[in-house]
Amino acid sequence: MGDLLRKPTGSTGKTHDITTASAKGPLSPDWAYVGFATHRLAPGDTAAEVTGDREVILVLVEGKARITGGGQDWGEMGDRLSVFDQSPPHCLYLPSGTDWQATATTDATLAICTAPDLGGYPAQRIGPNDIQTETRGKGTNTRYINAIAMEDRDVASSLLVTEVFTPAGHWSSYPPHRHDEDDFPRMTYLEETYYHRLNPATGFGIQRVFTDDLGLDETMAVADHDVVLVPKGHHPCGAPYGHDMYYLNVMAGPRRKWRFQNHPDFDWIAKRDA
Repeated sequence: MGDLLRKPTGSTGKTHDITTASAKGPLSPDWAYVGFATHRLAPGDTAAEVTGDREVILVLVEGKARITGGGQDWGEMGDRLSVFDQSPPHCLYLPSGTDWQATATTDATLAICTAPDLGGYPAQRIGPNDIQTETRGKGTNTRYINAIAMEDRDVASSLLVTEVFTPAGHWSSYPPHRHDEDDFPRMTYLEETYYHRLNPATGFGIQRVFTDDLGLDETMAVADHDVVLVPKGHHPCGAPYGHDMYYLNVMAGPRRKWRFQNHPDFDWIAKRDA
C-alpha cells in the first residue's frame, strides 16, 4: 500500500491535517494545491485556525456550531445531525489573511477545505438553500450530488468543493476519469481529496487510483473517516451491498475549471448513458 490512503489520527479533535507539505510522498511528489482537515467536536469543544495565504471553505459535515470568521459572527450554523440525511450542508467561505473559530453546540464534524487564494472573494455563507443538487448516472451508477462550490458558482478563486452520496451496491466517480493535464479546454489539472463516510460506519468502500499506463495503480479499502489523495489518474469508488457511501471532494489546480477525460476503455458507458 502506498501513501494515498490517510487514516484519521483519532476520534476527537483534529483528526486530519493534510497540507501541501504533508500530502507529498512517493506517489504524490508534486502535490501543491489542495489542503484538507477535519475536526470532530463534542458540544462545547472549540476549533480555531488562521487562513494564512489560503482561501478556506468550512463545511459542517454534520452537527451544529457557532462560527466566527473574517471579522464577522455568523451565529449557529448547521442543521443535519447525520451526513446521511443528504440535505445540503451549511458552509462558509473565508479569504486569506483572516481567522475563524467554531464552537460546537451538538456533536459535530467540521471539514476545512483549502487552496491558494488568488484574491477577490469576500467572506460569505454558502448554502444550504443555494446549493444545487443533482442526480447523476443510471442504474447502479446512480449517485446524488450536493454541488457546494463548483465552477458555475463564483464564490472562490481556486477551490472546487462537492458532496456525493453513493447508495449501497453502486459505483461512483465512474466511468473512471482523470483530470491530470493542464490542457484546457480538453482537460484541467486538478488535485483531489476524497473524505469518505460509510453507513453503517463499520463498513468499508473501495477506491482505485490508476493511470492509463498503470505506472500508478493503487486499490484501497476505505473506512469511515478515511481520506484518499488523488494526485493524478482515474479514481472510481465502489460501495458494497449494505453500506451507503458519502464523500466530500476538494479539488484545486492552476485554474478553477473541471474538465476531465474518461478512460478510453470505459467511455462507452458515458456515451450510452448520455
